[in-house]
Amino acid sequence: MSDSLLADAGRRLDAARPEARISEEALARLSQPRSSLKVSIPVRMDNGTLKVFPGYRVRHNSTRGPAKGGIRFHPRVDMDETITLAYWMTFKTAIMDLPFGGGKGGVTVDPKTLSMAELERLSRGYVAAVADAIGPDTDIPAPDVATNELVMGWMADEYAKIHRRSVPAVITGKPLALGGIPGRSSATSDGALHVIRELGATLTGGAEEPRVAIQGFGNAGAQLAQSLADDNYRVVAVSDSSAAVHDPEGLDITALRKHKSETGSLADPPSGSELDDPEELLILEVELLVPAALEGAIHEGNADRIQARTIVEVANGPVTSAADEILDEAGVKVVPDILANAGGVTVSWYEWVQNRQGDRWTEATVRSRLRERMVNQTQQVRALSREREVPLRTAAWILALERLGEAMDATGNERTFRSGSS
Repeated sequence: MSDSLLADAGRRLDAARPEARISEEALARLSQPRSSLKVSIPVRMDNGTLKVFPGYRVRHNSTRGPAKGGIRFHPRVDMDETITLAYWMTFKTAIMDLPFGGGKGGVTVDPKTLSMAELERLSRGYVAAVADAIGPDTDIPAPDVATNELVMGWMADEYAKIHRRSVPAVITGKPLALGGIPGRSSATSDGALHVIRELGATLTGGAEEPRVAIQGFGNAGAQLAQSLADDNYRVVAVSDSSAAVHDPEGLDITALRKHKSETGSLADPPSGSELDDPEELLILEVELLVPAALEGAIHEGNADRIQARTIVEVANGPVTSAADEILDEAGVKVVPDILANAGGVTVSWYEWVQNRQGDRWTEATVRSRLRERMVNQTQQVRALSREREVPLRTAAWILALERLGEAMDATGNERTFRSGSS
């Protein structure tokens, strides 16, 4: 991952900056991460050999509260990617008005090559390496790409061993038995669904059975596909790293989810047919295109071929800033990632609160509170978009910037000290 990803993220801030009420000092603070940690994680493999994996943990900003962000296990993880993801988390928590800042972590590894025992040793080794940098009042990790509640359970347990006491609020996305919260596993897809429902016909043009294509059939993508199908959307295409499946009449999402669970891939699907080139999914004529995989899926090289009416970013950074300009000129709306995929961090907040209170929340409570917050923040972004006549993405960044700026200026800025010295 090159530093172009971080530079691209910075261009989103630059687009919102002229419209945002924020001081130069606050912008300067946001330009650099608060801390960046690189560690090495030695792991004894099942065959007796030793491998050393590079790991990372970044706190971008903690003005509004402890850093919050997931841990991903992926071959492309590096420091630049981790800084960028932590940067995005700062704005995501601000737009949702959560008492958190932005953080992120990861390990450069292909988890598909590890046995279950090796995965556990790596997970525990990561926590041992970053234990001094994380904590319930400092930086709170969560699941991300290729990590799940089992991994989070190992990590929480390892942290408790190191500190010789139970600290459930240090990690979110844990198993229910270890202090997890109902609804966390579906929170990202549930949050995206609430945003789509709230914006409604604005996104679909009032189509009776809006067509949807979803790139990425992991946890969030598969669950959102099911929810949209249940909501009378026609999901015509889905894809994972192995195949893209298409049926213009609509796919049987239940059958595809079962097939993926049993085989580990969408190849040889029980519904629809495989596209010759998985990239074709991105250029299908649909009302909603949902990139739910990794960064940079829609870029300058393919943006002019997009036929979707609206793109809903469920992945982090799936549309580059160069693509944004092309899409805007073509009239393609984009629902930004810092709003559309913020359900996960919102329910992570609920889990953190639950753990600190020693309480247990019901699934009904979690779902009700998630819906309320997603709808409220979506309404604020839409209102700001209309008021200042800017795209939804720019409006989202303006709202986040102004909340961050207000918090930073509350600790004092140049005006404070100039007035105090007169």
